[in-house]
Amino acid sequence: MTITPPALSVFETLESEVRSYCRGWPAVFDRAQGARLTDEDGHSYLDFFAGAGSLNYGHNNPVLKRALIDYIERDGITHGLDMATTAKRAFLESFQNVVLRPRDLPYKVMFPGPTGTNAVESALKLARKVKGRESIVSFTNAFHGMSLGSLAVTGNAFKRAGAGIPLVHGTPMPFDNYLDGQTPDFLWFERLLEDQGSGLNKPAAVIVETIQGEGGINVAHPDWLRALADLCRRQDMLLIVDDIQMGCGRTGAFFSFEESGITPDIVTLSKSISGYGLPMSLCLFNPELDIWEPGEHNGTFRGNNPAFVTATAALNTYWADGQMEKQTIARGEQVEQALLAISAECTGDVPTFRGRGLVWGMEFADKERASAVCARAFELGLLLETSGPRSEVVKLLPPLTITADELDEGLRTVARAVRDTA
Repeated sequence: MTITPPALSVFETLESEVRSYCRGWPAVFDRAQGARLTDEDGHSYLDFFAGAGSLNYGHNNPVLKRALIDYIERDGITHGLDMATTAKRAFLESFQNVVLRPRDLPYKVMFPGPTGTNAVESALKLARKVKGRESIVSFTNAFHGMSLGSLAVTGNAFKRAGAGIPLVHGTPMPFDNYLDGQTPDFLWFERLLEDQGSGLNKPAAVIVETIQGEGGINVAHPDWLRALADLCRRQDMLLIVDDIQMGCGRTGAFFSFEESGITPDIVTLSKSISGYGLPMSLCLFNPELDIWEPGEHNGTFRGNNPAFVTATAALNTYWADGQMEKQTIARGEQVEQALLAISAECTGDVPTFRGRGLVWGMEFADKERASAVCARAFELGLLLETSGPRSEVVKLLPPLTITADELDEGLRTVARAVRDTA
């Protein structure tokens, strides 16, 4: 397939230079269905990006679309702030019955605003309010959002620099295997906590991703997460799990932390919680932490009722039984076998890979190779993005609803892109 670059004049002349994804994918997209997008010239692209994890159920999922159209056609509430609506009630009831109760999770549900960084900001504010402390501990290569509080607990130097001011009250610690196993887990962290001369202010909370998506698909082992949860309990710190990209089934289970057996004090969700790509986020927390005063944290668009509608349909369609989790695990094994074959085929710069469920990363010794692979994949009709602090990892993030044949097609394209860039 030969793709002619489209006329992008209005985007280049009027839109800000801050735009990014469009630079790697020079097409004007027009339609999308399932795991495929189509540009205005009729070229079809298989999607291994899934809206950066916002489209776990694919583009324009027909079940969710039908629920949304029906709701709009009957003049259902669109904008509702935090007013009680039938759409919100249906979502809360489904979330309780389908997600929380089966997992014996006692969480209260907060609607902090429509984006992931809104959820993180509310989690940080609540932790500080509960504990009466300012410091938050995060981890190397973490990514938690682009607003100032979230950036303060984000590791990426390029993104942090965009703040324009000092980012304070956050302290980074080594993520799982950051020191290549040469130092016992949490030795440095615990020593600082116990040493009155360390200079570390007592943290209110620790925030962690079980798999660092933007940081390079760095997977925390279950025993590392359990040790972290134990450290938080012993040191009177709240444990916040940022499940914005890895939640809603991306790793198999609905929450990415389920495999480790931990129960975080606070959990943030966004991206695929609406199911359809509509803006929506949640902050979940133990009931005893619910010390907010009415209106103490709010936002004009925290009541996105169309998102409640599609979220409810997604929960009832895909999470009322265990089939989605089983399918995602099976698809993940399919990806792993393909990446094994790609590595076996390579000579010289043999990639390493890591992941779980339907999130995988492939890293080469040549740090420029990942970008070249993604560029070639686009030429072949596949959307891939890079991740990692230097964009050194090829990131595979297909919809959970992708068929086995579509997944195989995309993985063959990945293999060809790797060969073509050798």
